[in-house]
Amino acid sequence: MKKILLAIFCFFILNKPSIALVEVDITRGNLDPLPIAVSPLYVDPGSVAIKQNEEIIENIGEEISKVIEVNFKRSGLFNPLSKESFVQKPDIAHIKPRFEDWKLIKAQALVTGKVTVTDDKLRAEFRLWDVVAAKEMIALAFSTTPENWRRVAHIISDKIYKRLTGEDGYFDTRIIYVSETGPKTQRYKKLAIMDQDGANVKYLTLGNELVLTPRFSPKNQLVTYLSYFRNLPRVYLLDIETGVQEVVGDFPGMTFAPRFSPDGKKIIMSFAKDGNSDIYTMNMETRVVERITDHTSIDTSPSYSPDGKFICFNSDRSGLQQIYVMRNDGSNVKRITFGKGLYGTPVWSPRGDLIAFTKVHKGRFYIGVMRPDGSGERLLTENYYQEAPSWSPNGRVLIFYRETKTDSKGEGFSAKLWSIDLTGYNERLIETETDGSDPSWSSLLSK
Repeated sequence: MKKILLAIFCFFILNKPSIALVEVDITRGNLDPLPIAVSPLYVDPGSVAIKQNEEIIENIGEEISKVIEVNFKRSGLFNPLSKESFVQKPDIAHIKPRFEDWKLIKAQALVTGKVTVTDDKLRAEFRLWDVVAAKEMIALAFSTTPENWRRVAHIISDKIYKRLTGEDGYFDTRIIYVSETGPKTQRYKKLAIMDQDGANVKYLTLGNELVLTPRFSPKNQLVTYLSYFRNLPRVYLLDIETGVQEVVGDFPGMTFAPRFSPDGKKIIMSFAKDGNSDIYTMNMETRVVERITDHTSIDTSPSYSPDGKFICFNSDRSGLQQIYVMRNDGSNVKRITFGKGLYGTPVWSPRGDLIAFTKVHKGRFYIGVMRPDGSGERLLTENYYQEAPSWSPNGRVLIFYRETKTDSKGEGFSAKLWSIDLTGYNERLIETETDGSDPSWSSLLSK
């Protein structure tokens, strides 16, 4: 993906609270979403048309505003108002909004903008306005190539999200997952990648070899994943930007796919050696492998804390599969789950405050979160079968996959990607061209 150039023409942030300053309560999911008006970006009359996928985009300003609206709606924190209710035209609103017109439709925040397109350059300006206080909150401009217009929309969404919530956004990101087709007894699995909103899907493997659990590096657009080559597990490293792929190593007995350390310099994984499954790390530069756990039980599913000092994993060393936390050298192992059921696939939040997990109890599967010491367990969603939670880069949203049960004829099976807010609200199906499983969320592309 081509890099986007950010040209800031002005950037005003209100550092001190002002009277009636608009803000979003991010602790309550989709309760009381903020009414926000996203005006179509005004298109400079001298702009040329954008051609993409053999089609002409008639109104690029309208399309950018639609992407922003969808992002806001899916977040559960905003309520984009209908454009049919807008009184002021985009070109006038961008220069100076008539705040009384926007107050009339109950908007509390307003987004306006302008787009100029030449054959090789797209320049987008936007402004965020506090309608209640009748003040400008932020103004930015971006320059890039015309085919990157969707990324412009996502970056604008992130800037607005952060200004209104105080947290980083997660819209200018990508999701890698396993694309699945075919009957349950003969699934064809390929690596696929898409924007977080489901656009720009690309398939990265051909499907002639089984692929499992791709994981993004937190530092760049590198992906590690597990594939079976001649029925033997092999770990690969794939550079999304260049398409260059390399074999990290062959690991007979691999039981769980690897993850990156927070600095991207190591991968951590579990594999069976001499009939026992333990956790190992590999230095990405030297390829030196270090054993972290040494126990007669099964230790799997390791995940680093964001500061790299601790590792959470699951083990049956207590008799049942539970979640444990230890230091990054394998010392000071502590069990943190004691509830009813089996716990697995622990993943540390990028913010460090929570661990997401899968729980199985009485034949039902749950996605939940808890504090790193095991306290404050909250089950967010329940279903027939669901697992593999992955965090958005701001630690606000979880993505996971859910399977449906087959009928008496063995038909009706599907695997779909879903997302849910940290609070347990705003559960949504993520549309994909095929079935999907094992999702992993990238870091912010523009950060």
